[in-house]
Amino acid sequence: MIIKNALVFTDDCKFTAKDVYVEGERIADTASDSEVIDGSGCYLIPGLMDIHFHGCVGHDFCDGTQEAVTAIAEYELKSGVTSICPASMTLSEEDLVHICTNAKEYRDSWKPGTSARLCGINLEGPFIAMNKKGAQNPKYVTPPNPDMFQHLIDAGDGLVKLTTIAPETDGAIDFIRKFSPEVRISIGHTDCDYDTAREAFLAGASHITHLFNAMPPFTHRKPALIGAGFDTKKVTPEIICDGIHINPSSVRTAFAIFGDDRLILISDSMMATGMPNGDYSLGGLAVKMKDRLATLEDGTIAGSATNLMDCMRIAVQQMEIPLESAIKCATINPARAIGEDKEYGSIKTGKYADLLLLDKETLALKKVISHGIAIA
Repeated sequence: MIIKNALVFTDDCKFTAKDVYVEGERIADTASDSEVIDGSGCYLIPGLMDIHFHGCVGHDFCDGTQEAVTAIAEYELKSGVTSICPASMTLSEEDLVHICTNAKEYRDSWKPGTSARLCGINLEGPFIAMNKKGAQNPKYVTPPNPDMFQHLIDAGDGLVKLTTIAPETDGAIDFIRKFSPEVRISIGHTDCDYDTAREAFLAGASHITHLFNAMPPFTHRKPALIGAGFDTKKVTPEIICDGIHINPSSVRTAFAIFGDDRLILISDSMMATGMPNGDYSLGGLAVKMKDRLATLEDGTIAGSATNLMDCMRIAVQQMEIPLESAIKCATINPARAIGEDKEYGSIKTGKYADLLLLDKETLALKKVISHGIAIA
């Protein structure tokens, strides 16, 4: 396969006019295949990677069935998200073990070109602060439990890549020290102050769960988690650019503070994504979605109803984020955060050919290529 005439988002995160060759599943220096794809009027960018979302098209990752994960992954791939690291909710240990085992089964049977590749599991709960639970089920909130977490790691067979911790909870700092060499520890759903957050980052945590949401605000006397994250340069904050969770000015401020080397675009989407207005659920809690706003009965925002590709478009077209920055934050940055960047996240010889053609004027998705297979 040869892709010609497109503006290519290169490995140095800039656009240049060049041909891209695909041999088998990977990007190559040349290609023996005669298939030519004309990218005139298009950008060629890496496939997107969503490392924090819960579901779409009427299904939830926590449904724990092959049918649900397959339907989710098929929708994501058609939407330009070629790799997924779906998030669980705050549930019982038994349910979480089943969810991890189900994800492993999907990974082991996945075939390129059929649906998005499941590259990890994001365990968003249950080790969170009760007063910052957001849309998480309070019934299952619990302090960090090393034995339980190890059980989940084992059930996922290497898939558990992220987990959220409230560092002020009992045993959290020791938990971070124990598991941070193996799993990326994210601070979130927390009411911690600056000193506690800073201690957690120095202990090994290196990520922030959906910046600004379910955490104390940044103020000039109490910088809290956001200030501690800024001061710890290894930390990568997630940000939801659906136009609902965060005001555009705050998104621009986040980019000015953290920069596009650190920020990671996520969708935090739930099962109402790709569906009409109506009643849905998240983590066993009732959710009503109207015009992409998903809320619990008390009005708490319950995830988003926007996929990552649309979040990236919103960031560029409505929030004044440079296109190069938005692409970077939806491709190589998440890949780097969960250790997938050697094989994914950029257009570079030797990496897997997960590629998207976008219309230069509208950013509409024109074609998806998954492991060298053109599917749309």
